[in-house]
Amino acid sequence: MADITAMRQALAANLGTVSGLRTSPEIPDNPTPPIGIINLDTIDYDGAFNGGLTTYNFVVTVIVGRAAERTMQRKLDGYCQPTGSQSVKVAIESERTLGGEAYDLRVERSNVVGSITINDQIYLAAEFTVTVFA
Repeated sequence: MADITAMRQALAANLGTVSGLRTSPEIPDNPTPPIGIINLDTIDYDGAFNGGLTTYNFVVTVIVGRAAERTMQRKLDGYCQPTGSQSVKVAIESERTLGGEAYDLRVERSNVVGSITINDQIYLAAEFTVTVFA
């Protein structure tokens, strides 16, 4: 049986391969950008006979910096690329079994690219949908 905490930690470790990007397997009280935060969104049970497949849907929020800075937009553009050394997709999919906790995973989409408000500061951020099959 897959362990949700272990999957969060493995996703954070995969994401941590992006140079200069901090990661957190849980939602921090006061995130310091640039940071990728792992959050469990939904769980779909019994996808195969006898409960043989559970699908975990995670949202990875990448917060890059203050929205007013042009360089932050370029940095976010790099994180959203489907390929390359700064690609969040490439980093998350770099170890698809999450240390043996999953059968496979895939980054399906970037849902939101825009601003997020934290402690009265507006930051530029993107959310990535990650589906984990375990």
